[in-house]
Amino acid sequence: MQQLVSNGDFSFVSGQRELRAQGVVQRVEVPALGGHDGQGRFQQAVQEAFAQARQAGQEVPMVVGAIPFDPSEPSCLYVPQQAQWHDSPPSGPGTLTPMPPLLEQRNLPDEHAFMRSVEHAVTNFGYSDVRKAVLSVQRELLFAQNIDVDALARNLRAQNPAGYHFRVPMADGATLLGVSPELLVRKHGASFVSNPLAGSAKRMADADADRRSAQWLCESDKDHYEHGFVTADIAARISELCSRLDVPEQPSLISTPTLWHLSTRIEGTLADPSVSALQLACRLHPTPAVCGFPTELARRLIRFVEPTERGLFTGMVGWCDAQGNGEWVVTIRCGTVAGPRVRLFAGAGIVEASQPAVEWAEVQTKLRTMLQACGLHT
Repeated sequence: MQQLVSNGDFSFVSGQRELRAQGVVQRVEVPALGGHDGQGRFQQAVQEAFAQARQAGQEVPMVVGAIPFDPSEPSCLYVPQQAQWHDSPPSGPGTLTPMPPLLEQRNLPDEHAFMRSVEHAVTNFGYSDVRKAVLSVQRELLFAQNIDVDALARNLRAQNPAGYHFRVPMADGATLLGVSPELLVRKHGASFVSNPLAGSAKRMADADADRRSAQWLCESDKDHYEHGFVTADIAARISELCSRLDVPEQPSLISTPTLWHLSTRIEGTLADPSVSALQLACRLHPTPAVCGFPTELARRLIRFVEPTERGLFTGMVGWCDAQGNGEWVVTIRCGTVAGPRVRLFAGAGIVEASQPAVEWAEVQTKLRTMLQACGLHT
């Protein structure tokens, strides 16, 4: 029988392994802005938390949790009292646990407002140096009773056996839950891997239609243009740290149950192995896959056109131990759960060739991962 974490516990699934963490030694709420700097305020706060854990008897402590899209906002990290790796139990199609009746739902922004934002962003490209901006939507759900987070996590796992499943207790008592397909960075020793995704197409129930959708993505100039920003930016940010860096010339194709994605697996060797996974993640975050290009100009445009704060959505979630090893994924295909309220998130990369109706359809498709786990079908 699958062991379950409680609502206050952290869980991170990577491949055949699951990290479960319980209790809190020290919270790290210092914003991660400048977190790539080993001598900066954020990394010093992490090291102080590690020191407290060592005094409490931990030989190799780790920090777990999430960092928001805007790294100037407080981090949602902590050093747990206990953390153990387990074999990840196999999952597959099975009976889903019903959720309580849905009372109401709404999109923020609604369809009209989102498409107007896309038009605004495309127009802005002609008057600025911004070449890509990622715009997001939120879906608020209100159920008749409190949501069983364990049951929702099981549903998510049954429908999405692959991907990086995560569960993070938030400081306000809510739970961040999701399954990300996108690896920001994994580091062990001096070696690291980053696997950005950008460019997507909807999966189809009919096999022939699904192949045509995949082929369309492979041949889409718009999506390759968008993807190129991401890989070039990651390579530029990290190359000076590397003694070796391998960036494939062309992306490959990967799939989730709902989407096809263009994917590039970037691998390298650090010249200085002491640079931690968390430092690398902070150096890369946010990538053009979730923000845009150039990063700071795109972030300003997002602030101007998005009506709500993203919080942890399109941030990063994962772990890093005191030896510098760790794994961080991009916080997408996710939602927050607080009692009977669930808030889901999705985004789409906007470039000059974007069409508002197509981008609206894309974010609705991306919401399906969590909606289906909630027992809702669109």
